[in-house]
Amino acid sequence: MYNYCVNLKERAEKLKTDIPALYIALGKKETPVAAKICAGLAVAYALSPVDLIPDFVPILGYLDDVVILPALVALTVKFVPKDVFEECRKEARGLWDKPKLSRWYFALPVVALWIVLFCALVRLLRK
Repeated sequence: MYNYCVNLKERAEKLKTDIPALYIALGKKETPVAAKICAGLAVAYALSPVDLIPDFVPILGYLDDVVILPALVALTVKFVPKDVFEECRKEARGLWDKPKLSRWYFALPVVALWIVLFCALVRLLRK
């Protein structure tokens, strides 16, 4: 079991650089359209309120997110040329070396969206 946990931790660390690298790669002209479409599907699925298995179902609700999203990211990485992706990985490693406060800038739009949606829901329920 210990080896499995270490392997899982290594995969999580790899995703920490692969996802920003993928974002950088999607902005490059050398990246094929298939990779951009697959990345769009991954983002749409991640942000979609509709899942294959609803999140309120105990354990299974989040299992589809844990399996499908990394699979879509891995598929997208397969479409990006190796040399382009390695170059983007090098660029992405520098992103995480910045102060921790700078990472909050990426979360602020998501938090603002949730606040707006919550306020809209409260207004609808009051009427």
